[in-house]
Amino acid sequence: MKIKLATTKYEELNNIQSKLMQHIEKTPGVRYKELARLVSLANGVLTYHLTVLEKTNRVTVDRNEKSRSTRYYAVNIPIEETKILGCIRSDIVRQIIMFILDHDLCTFDEIVDYTNKAPSTISWHLRRLKDTGIITSKQYDRYHFYKITNRQIITGVLYKYKETFADRVISNYAQMIDEL
Repeated sequence: MKIKLATTKYEELNNIQSKLMQHIEKTPGVRYKELARLVSLANGVLTYHLTVLEKTNRVTVDRNEKSRSTRYYAVNIPIEETKILGCIRSDIVRQIIMFILDHDLCTFDEIVDYTNKAPSTISWHLRRLKDTGIITSKQYDRYHFYKITNRQIITGVLYKYKETFADRVISNYAQMIDEL
């Protein structure tokens, strides 16, 4: 009996699935539409291959019915990190989190002033961050104060995946230049 050893971790996958896995590992929390753009596949083909990867336990899929979004993660990423990554892939959310980390307790108005975004936008993001357990809020008099729930985990995830976000910004910039 001859035993065949895999020469790469993607050897048993076809080319499309290997390419998908590389993108998912490089950009944890990538959305379906972003993957479709990155690999230039028709929806049906992409759905088929992502389903195969999910059923063979190669990817973890987070389907958020509330926001109607689907995110993909490599299976080696812990669940607590996937929840954080799903939120912090947004630049504005990272700005909010970094501001709260720098100031420990922040009011809504301070966050709005810092980000220079509409109060409704900030309110939406803060509600999402509270729903995922990344921040908490307390009300004193008429002010709401926001605080990071687990500073160590949040800073760890931000540090661990900081290159992922930088790569995405560079990639988006390069794509804009190419389209000119």
